[in-house]
Amino acid sequence: MTYDHKTALLAAALDAAARGWHVFPLRPGDKRPAVTNWSERATTDRQRITRCWTHAPYNIGIAAGPSALVVIDLDISKGPEDLPPADWATPGIVGGTGVLAALCERHNQPYPTDTHTVGTGSGGTHLYFTAPETVELRNSAGSLGWKIDTRANGGYVVGARSIVAGHPYETRRDTSPSPLPGWLLDLLRPVPLPPQEPVTVTLTTDRRGRWLKAAVDGELARVTGSGDDQHNNALYIASVALGQLVAGGELSESEVTGWLLTAALQVGQGEREALRTIASGLRAGAARPRTVAA
Repeated sequence: MTYDHKTALLAAALDAAARGWHVFPLRPGDKRPAVTNWSERATTDRQRITRCWTHAPYNIGIAAGPSALVVIDLDISKGPEDLPPADWATPGIVGGTGVLAALCERHNQPYPTDTHTVGTGSGGTHLYFTAPETVELRNSAGSLGWKIDTRANGGYVVGARSIVAGHPYETRRDTSPSPLPGWLLDLLRPVPLPPQEPVTVTLTTDRRGRWLKAAVDGELARVTGSGDDQHNNALYIASVALGQLVAGGELSESEVTGWLLTAALQVGQGEREALRTIASGLRAGAARPRTVAA
């Protein structure tokens, strides 16, 4: 990275802060945070920002929740094999932009062009909106449709002027974010959480069964007791731990998946996202099978 680019990143970080957006450093050339606890450390303080970005050419992370933003992330197809599912397989739909256009048509609404817009390094689009004051929205993955994610409370986006894998993020429409359209809010409005009832785990009552039940109950409690920004991470860790016991033949994969999914739904995770996290954790756990001593 050249010094000029570092200076440009500092200017972009200060510009974002001047808009009231809370920023934090991402690793140079990467999307990953360069600091821990990024949501708490994101700031609009010009002195802190200047010290940070003078130190290194950090990419820019914008914490959506503290910034009162909802960002709609319109991704693109990754190639000829990355095809839309049947419900979106219509002419002209090759990514999130086409899906959003189709949603607008279905709901008899205009396409939301009059808002702050950033082009992503991969060729996608970020549409910035101000978050509603009366509803707390969280991140979503595919809930609006194929190739559409949202970043809200608990999430962040890569800011303009950042460069990821050699490709820049660039402002396409430099205007203030518009309020999130009401019809999109209705689609993103969280459904009420199911009753917080204990997840029932039935195992044998011998010494081995009691040990397994305690292990399962502990991992489920990890999920249901996790903080708002930690649900997915807690679910992954629990899935890895129980995946070791599945790989060792101590537990059934289908039962473990069911227990973990129930716990994830109770804390408000989406079913598809939760199942993806569980499957990933079980695969990781399978690399280190674990058995219970007789």
